[in-house]
Amino acid sequence: MLKITTLTNTESIALRLEGRLAGPWVQELERCWDSVVDSTTNHPLTVDLSAVTYVDSDGKDLLKKIHKQGARLVASGCLTSSLVNEIVHVAQRGECGK
Repeated sequence: MLKITTLTNTESIALRLEGRLAGPWVQELERCWDSVVDSTTNHPLTVDLSAVTYVDSDGKDLLKKIHKQGARLVASGCLTSSLVNEIVHVAQRGECGK
């Protein structure tokens, strides 16, 4: 199960995730993300993964896509910090190779 909370203020929009980013919850996050992206007007976007306990391969692919679209990924703990570091560093290496 995954809980997705959208936190909006005048300066930014954040999605806070809690639980497992796996199975049908990946598609649910994608729907929420698309909705936020469609409705935002150049606000900084953040995805808070601090309370995520598991991410499957589809979830990881979606987080890569979200990061490429400009979101900042926030993490705490070994699992999510490692995942975010991997996504960010792969993206940086890809940009240097262009």
